[in-house]
Amino acid sequence: MAEITRDGPVGPSARPDGARTDAASLSRPRATDTPDRAKKRLKRFLPKTLFGRALLIIVTPLVLMQAISAYVFYERHWEIMTRRLVHSLAGDIAFLVEELRPPITEEAVEEMSERSIRHFDIELHWRPEGILPNQPNFSLFDQTQVAMLDAMQTKVHRPYVMNTDTIDRRIEILVQLPSGVLQVIAHKKRLFTSTTYVFLLWMIGSSLVLFAIAIVFMRNQIRPIRRLSIAARAFGLGRDVTGFKPEGATEVRQASAAFLQMRDRINRQLTQRTEMLAGVSHDLRTPLTRMKLELAMLGDNEDTAELKADVTEMERMVEGYLAFARGEGAEVPVEIDVGTLVNDLIANERRGGARVVYEQPDDGTAALPARPDALRRAVANLIQNAARYGSRVNVAVVRAGDTVEIMVDDDGTGIPPEKREEAFQPFKRLEPSRNPETGGTGLGLTISRDIVRGHGGDLTLEGSPLGGLRAVIRLPI
Repeated sequence: MAEITRDGPVGPSARPDGARTDAASLSRPRATDTPDRAKKRLKRFLPKTLFGRALLIIVTPLVLMQAISAYVFYERHWEIMTRRLVHSLAGDIAFLVEELRPPITEEAVEEMSERSIRHFDIELHWRPEGILPNQPNFSLFDQTQVAMLDAMQTKVHRPYVMNTDTIDRRIEILVQLPSGVLQVIAHKKRLFTSTTYVFLLWMIGSSLVLFAIAIVFMRNQIRPIRRLSIAARAFGLGRDVTGFKPEGATEVRQASAAFLQMRDRINRQLTQRTEMLAGVSHDLRTPLTRMKLELAMLGDNEDTAELKADVTEMERMVEGYLAFARGEGAEVPVEIDVGTLVNDLIANERRGGARVVYEQPDDGTAALPARPDALRRAVANLIQNAARYGSRVNVAVVRAGDTVEIMVDDDGTGIPPEKREEAFQPFKRLEPSRNPETGGTGLGLTISRDIVRGHGGDLTLEGSPLGGLRAVIRLPI
């Protein structure tokens, strides 16, 4: 039963925040322990590029193989060779100790030293009445020390001290005998084998060579994929793709050929659409021209005025429809400064009576390849819409990383968030009347988004700080 205090119930069934806790809730695994989160953390450390991942696939088995080889070498070869070397040296020392019959004299040791140098490459010296030092200086690996201790205890049965730093490239072993200390000097190769260094050099050298070959090979394989990516991005941005041809592996060649076929089909469809609309434009304008001439011959009266207004509206609608379907046409992209283009466009709008405030960026900060006439039309549609529905229009061009943004704000009534995407539908007018002076033909935003997306960017609608609508064009550099 929970204890009641001034601050409320306290116990296993209550928490300060009012939420109930029990044994089941405490035993539940935390969300941070899920496998998906662990996978996400692992992916954070993996390479992001195809080159890095392919190189990791090649290098990982290589590193594992070298690690396994090193483990097997040190666990087998190194241990066996070390045991053999130390037992061989300990056996030679045991033989020499047994050959020195007491009483041991310096003359006997010198004579034995001459024979041991000739047969074992071991030099002997005698220290009468000597004793071993209390703190020997060891500098060998632990495995060699253990193996030497075992060999000396097995074969010599005498206390000893081994030092590898006293004499250059020589090993000093001091053996305690009853009447003194026998100094044994042998070459370091009696305990160390050059196979270790050869193996390490071979392992590191072969790894570097294989790693270099893998890098060269992967670069040659990734280059066609990178070129295909660049060509696809350029085509998506509406730029010309010239000089691109399939190359590389079979799969990459197939993907490149499919991209070229897709590019040709899209260009052919655009060309056919433009040619068809050119004919439609001619066919529609001819009867409209005849109607205007006939109305002009009828004179000015109330009936002809209404007909003239209808013909003018039909001409405006035909021009809007053709502009929407024609899109950007065959205009070639060139390097332009968006700030300068928008500045010239706003100057023309101001001469038409529009009140536009412009925030121009620094020179050169908004340069990118684009179709000037098409982009000018897209921005003009946005400014004209803002001026139609608001009394104040602000335009700004800013650069955000690798993107240039053109923002058009107005203080009009705006568009509800749930209807903003609907405003981009062709021939869709949110203004209820069909008066072209107030609502247009319903193609302005559609044409602008079509042009912007043809440049690889996008056009979105947001709420404006002025209280109305903000149209944002984002173009990649």
